[in-house]
Amino acid sequence: MAGEWQRWHRLPLATPAMDVQMPMMRSVTRLIAVALAAINLLTGCALMPPTTMPPLDSSRVTEIDTAIESFIVGGQLPGAVFWLERQGASYQKAFGKYTFEPGAKAVVLDTVFDVASLTKVLATAPSVMVLVEEGKVLLDAPVIHYLPECGGGGKEAITVRHLLTHTSGLAAGLPTNAPWHGEAAALRLACAQTVTHSPGSFFRYSDINFILLGLLVQRVSGLPLNEFAARRLFGPLRMKDTGYLPLQNVAAVRIAPTQKVRERHAQSLHADLPDDQTLQGIAHDPTIRLMGGVGGSAGIFATISDVARFARMMLNEGELEGVRVLSRESVQLMSRVQSPPSVAARRSAGWDIDSPYSRPRGSVFPLGSYGHTGFTGCILWIDPFSATFYVFLSNRVYPDDKANILELYGRLGTLAAQAVRGFDFSNVAGALSASPAPPAVSPAAPPTNPRSSR
Repeated sequence: MAGEWQRWHRLPLATPAMDVQMPMMRSVTRLIAVALAAINLLTGCALMPPTTMPPLDSSRVTEIDTAIESFIVGGQLPGAVFWLERQGASYQKAFGKYTFEPGAKAVVLDTVFDVASLTKVLATAPSVMVLVEEGKVLLDAPVIHYLPECGGGGKEAITVRHLLTHTSGLAAGLPTNAPWHGEAAALRLACAQTVTHSPGSFFRYSDINFILLGLLVQRVSGLPLNEFAARRLFGPLRMKDTGYLPLQNVAAVRIAPTQKVRERHAQSLHADLPDDQTLQGIAHDPTIRLMGGVGGSAGIFATISDVARFARMMLNEGELEGVRVLSRESVQLMSRVQSPPSVAARRSAGWDIDSPYSRPRGSVFPLGSYGHTGFTGCILWIDPFSATFYVFLSNRVYPDDKANILELYGRLGTLAAQAVRGFDFSNVAGALSASPAPPAVSPAAPPTNPRSSR
């Protein structure tokens, strides 16, 4: 379809020095080939060149294309990008357009997307882990040790680990239709909450958890979260198009638009915006907009190649291209279960492993793979057992936030795993066993964040 752009290749392994050596190497290779051919003719033997199985099955990725294209044709999202990678081989493709309007700009692999709650795992959780490595934050320390304003209402028992695993007992989100603005107001509202369940006893996906974590990073480091993440994560990883407040660094024409606000009303999630505004480079999450565009729960914009670099770093235990941004221990904490054994939903320090939000794992990737989603229509899922990851970025919220693409999430996870060659997913050493009870959400409290992934 119009606007498509795809790549299927191995990641480059050559260096500048090798460019000089290549002509000589090719000449030597030709001489060897001629000699072998002569030997074959003389001896009557057929010497077959060694073959290796490609890590990805190119014939299976067409099913991924078909799945994504069917949702575009069905009007459930205008455009998207997809990336599947394993052992140096990657498949990348762009689909559709920025919007459904005639003449809309085609999506390309360099299109910048609002990745919404992927912020939690790209910026906030790793920033916390950097501070843990430096001894400035303890995972099992009470949050009030760092944010003393948050005492009372049962919050004294909440630890940093509880916030990272969504087991704090705090509500799903802050009010967005009340007149407030700024980080100080967000902190005040978050600290005014009363826990609905004892910390560590119950799972509820909550933006408040990560809003507090972002403010904690700022309080402990002395730097705003956006600046800390840029200095300690995105800069060293060369994620050149990733960050908060993208219009400060990226042309608006490179950014996929999200919601088109037609008219406001008192209960609207976008009551802070003028009528007829299209969000393009402005955070879709209303809480983050009220905070000024920077927060621990959302607000990051990125290209798919940047997200792929982050995933590659995670698979390489905290290091990418000779640059280490996280310790191996930090990556283990972010990729293995850290939630209490008594809680059925299994979460790591920031990431989803086995919970009601695990649909992107599909039916093939093993329990113990991990990932996260974003409300705007984004996925990052990593399988350390097969050394595979896939990324899907879209603007499914355009134009009116009514499209539901959860079915596509599950299909992409299954198809991505089925494209892996030479790995037996039926017998994975180290994979988790099924949870003794299916992850559930108590009806005694709001079951999910209204802005959680769909």
